[in-house]
Amino acid sequence: MAKPLTDGSTTLRAPRPDDARAHCEAVLESLPEVSAWLEWAHDGYRVAESAAFIERAIAGRQSGEMYEFFIVDRDDRFLGGAGLNRVDTRFMKANLGYWVRTSAAGRGVAAAASGLLARYGFEQLGLQRIEIVAAVDNKASQRVAEKVGGHREGVLRNGIRFRGRPIDSVCFSLIPGDIA
Repeated sequence: MAKPLTDGSTTLRAPRPDDARAHCEAVLESLPEVSAWLEWAHDGYRVAESAAFIERAIAGRQSGEMYEFFIVDRDDRFLGGAGLNRVDTRFMKANLGYWVRTSAAGRGVAAAASGLLARYGFEQLGLQRIEIVAAVDNKASQRVAEKVGGHREGVLRNGIRFRGRPIDSVCFSLIPGDIA
């Protein structure tokens, strides 16, 4: 199991099979906010979906395809998730994604987690570039990318798909020198 990443108040740790219930509870609490941006967050979401995600996250870490972490507080309360996915070992880059449960939103949790995760990507995985891609209307996610030092590179026309249709997105990049 990977060593947790922490700044003293926010901690990122690898998902464990026994996290499925806490993950699902956070998703259900946050559906009104996160379902607008995350396709997997939908009405009727179940613990079995959280368990399947955790299985994929564990397998993805073992294969080097993705590095998913759960964001927890000092009491190990589940606050959200953050991960590096679409890891490209040829060009040494990855996508950084995050979400925070509604009851923990607005407290800098996503930015703290993203900073920890970016450092991990650069220092532990040897990445040379990390991208954060958010829907053009997802202003909260764009603010997080800016807070963590992301450089806005522009709008990607039809940059992502959401619920079967293309939508424009904004791409932010981080390189090792961007993280203090």
